[in-house]
Amino acid sequence: MPGMRMNDRQMKQAMKKMGIKQSSIDNVTEVIIRTNEKEIVIRNAEVICVEMGGSKSYQVSGIEEERMLGSAPEGEAKVSFPQEDVELVMSQTGCDAQKAVAALEAVDGQPAEAIIKIMSE
Repeated sequence: MPGMRMNDRQMKQAMKKMGIKQSSIDNVTEVIIRTNEKEIVIRNAEVICVEMGGSKSYQVSGIEEERMLGSAPEGEAKVSFPQEDVELVMSQTGCDAQKAVAALEAVDGQPAEAIIKIMSE
């Protein structure tokens, strides 16, 4: 009936009758979506798999970060890091942008680890 709300149990029963299965995927640390121009990295991801009509759909939520892709040798994608991360590494270590980017590349884009890497050199 219009205006009536369903509780969780009723919702699960209705989904089961329609042949919809929903499950959580545990221990996901990040999800990466790549296009020709950029990567969308979702960290601390929560992923729900919904199966319906013989196909699966995934619902992803978490902390989003976009990275633009540049040209790289032999068809490999090169990730560019957020300007804020590069500036943070530079300000904390006194290095130039090239060294900050190289350190970020070496530690998979983690600014704190890049700072430690440069400081320990």
